[in-house]
Amino acid sequence: MFLRHISFLKAVFLHSITAFGGPQGHLAMMMKTFVQQRRDVTEKELMEYNAFCQLLPGASSSQTLTLIGYKRGGIPLAVVTLMIWITPACLLMGSLSFLLQFMDKRALDVDIFKYVQPMAVGFLAFGGLRAYQISIRSLATLGIMAVALLAAVFIKSPWLFPALIVLGGIISNFSDKRIPDLNEPKKKIQWGNLWLFALIFILAGFLSELARTNNWITRRPFNLFENFYRFGSLVFGGGDILIAMMLEQYVQRTKSMFMSAEELLTGAGIMRAMPGPTFSVSAYVGGMVMRNLGPGYQFLGCLLAPIAIFLPSMLLVLFFFPIWNNLKKHVIIYRALEGINAVVVGIMWAATFILFTSIDGTWYNWAIMLSTLALLWYSKLPSPFIVLACLLAGWLL
Repeated sequence: MFLRHISFLKAVFLHSITAFGGPQGHLAMMMKTFVQQRRDVTEKELMEYNAFCQLLPGASSSQTLTLIGYKRGGIPLAVVTLMIWITPACLLMGSLSFLLQFMDKRALDVDIFKYVQPMAVGFLAFGGLRAYQISIRSLATLGIMAVALLAAVFIKSPWLFPALIVLGGIISNFSDKRIPDLNEPKKKIQWGNLWLFALIFILAGFLSELARTNNWITRRPFNLFENFYRFGSLVFGGGDILIAMMLEQYVQRTKSMFMSAEELLTGAGIMRAMPGPTFSVSAYVGGMVMRNLGPGYQFLGCLLAPIAIFLPSMLLVLFFFPIWNNLKKHVIIYRALEGINAVVVGIMWAATFILFTSIDGTWYNWAIMLSTLALLWYSKLPSPFIVLACLLAGWLL
C-alpha cells in the first residue's frame, strides 16, 4: 500500500526539513505543497482540518498533516505521515542535548538562519491571503476575522484559540446559509483510539506513581513518559505553552535538579530556528532530564519524550475526526464552519503581525519577505527551494 504513496511521503519528508515559522507557518507551507502543487486536499479541506485541530489539545500542525495522510490512505498512512514529519526535528533536537555538553552555546548562534524569520513572514502572508480568499465571503466573516486577529495579538492564553473557534461557530449560526445535500456515507468511529488513549493515560500515571513511591532504580523513564503524555493530552496554545509547562515541571518544581532555566530556554530558542514541529523540543528536554544517568538513558529520554507527547495528539485526532465528519451534515455544524474558518484566518494574520514586528525593519528583511511572498503567489517554485535559497543567503552573505 505504501508504494502507491511514495511521492506523497517524499513530499512530507521535504516539508519536515523545510517547514519553518511555527504552526501557522506550517499551514501556509502545506497550502503551497499539498494543495496547490500536489492537490492532495483542497483549500477548503485544509482550512477545515486546521480549524478542527485547533479545538483539540496537542500539536495542531502535526495533527493537520496527520489528517492529510488519513484522507489519502487511512490510519496506516496517517501514522507513517506523522512519524516522517516528526523524525528529522526530533533527531536534531535530541542530538542537541548531547552536543551542549561539549560546545560553547554561543557557537550555535550561526548566521545561516538569519533570513529564516523574514522568509517565514512571507509564507505566513501568503497563507493569510489565500485563506482570506477562501473563507472571507461576507461582512460577518470579515468581522469575526478582525476580532480573532485583535484577540490573538493582545490576549495571551492557552484557551484563546479553542474559545475563539467556538465563538466564531456560534456567531455564524445566525446566518441563513443552508446546508447542501451531503450524500457521503457516515464515517466509522474508531472507538479503539479513545480507549487506547485513556488506557495509556491511566497506566502511565499508575506506573509513574508506583515507581516514585517505591523508589525504583528505573523510575525516571516512567516519570518522564507520564509527564510528556500528560503534556500532549492537555496542552492548548502550541509550543510556548509547552515550554511554560516544562519550565514548571523540570526547573521550578525540582529546583533545577534536572536542568537549569538557561538550558531549557537555550533549547527553546534553537527550536525556533529549526524546521518541523515545535513540540520536537521534547526530544531535547527528554535527553537533558536523563543525562546524569548515562548516555544510554539519555538516548532513551530522547526517544520516550517525543513518542509520549505526539501519541495522544494522534489518538485524539483520529478518534474525533470521524465524529466531526458526521456532525458536519447537521445544519448547526455546517453553518459554524463559516465562522470557524474566519477565526483561523484571523489567527494566521495575527501570527504574521507578531512575527513581522519581532524582526528588524532593515531593507534586506523587507526584500526577503516580499520576494518570498511574490515567488509563492506568482510562481510554481516548490517551497523547499525558497527555504534552501534563504539558508544559502544566510551562509554566504
